[in-house]
Amino acid sequence: MDFVGVVTLLTIFFECAIVGVAVAAAVKNRQNYAWLIAATFSLFALFDGIRVFFPAGLPRVSAFVLFVACILMLCGMWILYKETRMHSR
Repeated sequence: MDFVGVVTLLTIFFECAIVGVAVAAAVKNRQNYAWLIAATFSLFALFDGIRVFFPAGLPRVSAFVLFVACILMLCGMWILYKETRMHSR
């Protein structure tokens, strides 16, 4: 495995770790945005996994996964923004 492959596998590992921490935060602290962060990073891990296991690529699937991940993160950030804005007043 070359350097890029190793880095990609490490990235997938870290993305899965982020999912775990986000789920823990969502459950323990009842933070809705944390569920969206967990879903986003799950899709990022899937996106990277597709790149590793299908070197020829699945461009339509990859594009859709990345698109949905970005929408989920945008929604999560919007919820976080609204929550922090309410607390700062």
